[in-house]
Formats: sequence, C-alpha cells, structure tokens
Amino acid sequence: MSSSAIPTRVVLLAGPSGSGKSLLAVESGLPVLRLDDFYKEGTDPTLPLVEGSSDIDWDDARSWDAEAALAAITDLCRTGRTNVPVYDIATSARTGVETLGIERTPLFIAEGIFAADIVERCQELGVLADALCLNRGAFTTFRRRLVRDLREGRKSVPFLLRRGWRLMRAERGIVARHVELGAYACDKEEALGRLAGAAAGRCRRAGAKVRAA
Repeated sequence: MSSSAIPTRVVLLAGPSGSGKSLLAVESGLPVLRLDDFYKEGTDPTLPLVEGSSDIDWDDARSWDAEAALAAITDLCRTGRTNVPVYDIATSARTGVETLGIERTPLFIAEGIFAADIVERCQELGVLADALCLNRGAFTTFRRRLVRDLREGRKSVPFLLRRGWRLMRAERGIVARHVELGAYACDKEEALGRLAGAAAGRCRRAGAKVRAA
C-alpha cells in the first residue's frame, strides 16, 4: 500500500521516564497506543542488565519488543485495529491481550520511552506524522517519576531509588539520543502545538531535521 493511501498516521511521543508523556497523550484527546505494553517479560533471557549490577535495565531498548510495537502501529494505520499485550510493570509480565480500535481517525499517538527507536522505520513505511521528545528538566522528571512509581508500586523502593538517581544523571544524554534518532525535543506547550499541526494534516517531511529544545 502506498503512503498516500494510508488513512491514518502516528505521532511518536518519546521522552525520559516520568516526563509526562502519558498525561500529555491523554490531554491531546487523540487515541493512544501505550508502547510500554511491549516490554519483554521478566523471564526473557535476552533482557539486558545495568552495568555492574544484577538489576534488569528496563531503560535499555533491548528490554522492549520493537518489532511487535511497529506491527501494532502499522495495523492501526492501515486498518484502525490491532491486538496489544496487557503488561503489568510490577510483575514484569504480560497478563493478557486486548484489542485496540481507533476507528478511522487520521491521527493517533504511540507513546513510550522507546518511541524514538522506531522513528526511522515509521518514516520509511510512510506512517509517521511527527516524532516528539518531551523534555521537562532532570529534577522535575526525577520527582514526577518517583512519585508515580511509588504510587503504582511498580518495583521495590530500593530499585526505584537506584533507577531514579541513575536516570536523573543520564537525562541530558537520553534526550540527546532521542533527538539523534529523529525526535524533536520540546516542552509540553510546544508538543501540544505540534500535535495540533499534525492533526491538521501537517506531517513532517521525510528527512526533515530536528533540533534539541
């Protein structure tokens, strides 16, 4: 199917864990595909470890099934429906499968910390409307992430503190990596503006350059 015949396109919404991607996606009013549901299960032998630690590195893209996520995005773009895993972060396990339907909407959001890793593939397939990296600042993100993860009981408290400190120190590099992969780094207000532009049909041109905020 040619890109001109694809009825729906995707905005990939990346950003450090805790930067507010999920809330922004909800606020946009657009249908949302949660890319975190494509994490590998905790028993998968290919899961990467944090260097010098026995902790699983859930912030490494190798902990995530990019091919399955990409297949779900292309299904939604072409048919408006797809089956997605239901993932429980606290137990690092898939607990079921659900069907996501977005009817024939011209635009939806796929959000998650690894969204930037599939920017190039989505652009090659002709399904990309835009790719954003939400950038809120390391301390703000650290605080938001820790409050959320403690509230939801995502992992043990020592694990969350170790991860939070590591990610706060690495945040500048995380954002830079997302930009290098093709996402546009911006704050919440600019992201909402670009989402409005994408909804109006202003899709990013193939090969368009991005810049850090």
